[in-house]
Amino acid sequence: MSLASKLKVKIIKKIEEISREEWEGVYPETLENYYFFTSLHASSFHQFSFFYILVYENNTLLGCAPCFVMDFPLDSAVSGPLKLLFQVVNKALPKIINPKVLICGLPMGLGRIGLTGNSTEVMEAICVGLEKIAGENKASMIFFKDFTKAYEDRLKPLLSKGFSRIESFPSTEMSISFSSFDDYTKTLSRASRDGLKRNLKKADAGEKIDLEAKDKLEGEELSQVHGLYLQTYSKQELGFEKLPLDFFKNISLNMPQETKYFLWRINGKLAAFALCLVAGDYFIDYYLGFDYALMDRYHLYFIRFRDLMKWCIAHGIKKYEMGVTSYESKRRLGFDFIRLYFY
Repeated sequence: MSLASKLKVKIIKKIEEISREEWEGVYPETLENYYFFTSLHASSFHQFSFFYILVYENNTLLGCAPCFVMDFPLDSAVSGPLKLLFQVVNKALPKIINPKVLICGLPMGLGRIGLTGNSTEVMEAICVGLEKIAGENKASMIFFKDFTKAYEDRLKPLLSKGFSRIESFPSTEMSISFSSFDDYTKTLSRASRDGLKRNLKKADAGEKIDLEAKDKLEGEELSQVHGLYLQTYSKQELGFEKLPLDFFKNISLNMPQETKYFLWRINGKLAAFALCLVAGDYFIDYYLGFDYALMDRYHLYFIRFRDLMKWCIAHGIKKYEMGVTSYESKRRLGFDFIRLYFY
């Protein structure tokens, strides 16, 4: 009898239907952890239906894969004139531009799957689970979203099942081994260093910009942060998840040790924020928001980066992840690009 014939596939809709200990025994150690998924479920993400595929041998968990069903906006993967064309077609034929799809991974962040034992057989079982969810929810396509090259061998069997591998937009990260911000700037090219210093000098010559770091947000402050997030969301050409206000509250309730909010104010008015996750020496600059009436005038993008870099150096951070978009600015700031793939 093959291992595959002994495996049992279980599909659940809430992360709470499995214990944290069992989940963490299989799923990769990451800041998008059990409590991160708990935060997703506690928030009003009406555009997504979440599922979890669990693979057991007898009563032992061997594999787990988070996934979700959504109406996928195909224009989220394009920019410029082509995006405008998609928007025109969408008005006439919305089901073509926004087909219902099943995605293995997260709406935000990197794709991850928990696998132990014979990973090939466990992946076969996960695929069975995906096909069942897709059929029951009338999803026309199945995606594996934003997986790194480290998953190449595990996902290679998908290519014989009719999947194609497509390069996605890369993530960005930086290794930090600097003793100070000035020490960091010395690693940049002369043109990048001069440009950064010029922008910071202009910002420092203007009105004072105050920074506050907080573990959670409430009330009017929470609403103000969400308002800045929506300003930024409305301007971005890439990405498809839209965070509801309660996510900003729930993540700090469920992950109080890992969540950090950075708030920048000018004359008491909130001008920018960053929602970051941190554990040990690892830091993810997860979501941001700007008051665009103030952003360019006060060079807030560069102020924000400088303050976060200084915070990371002061707190012993060794890896700084900054996600997708704004690639030219990140290249000049010294970030490395991490290739990601759709299947």
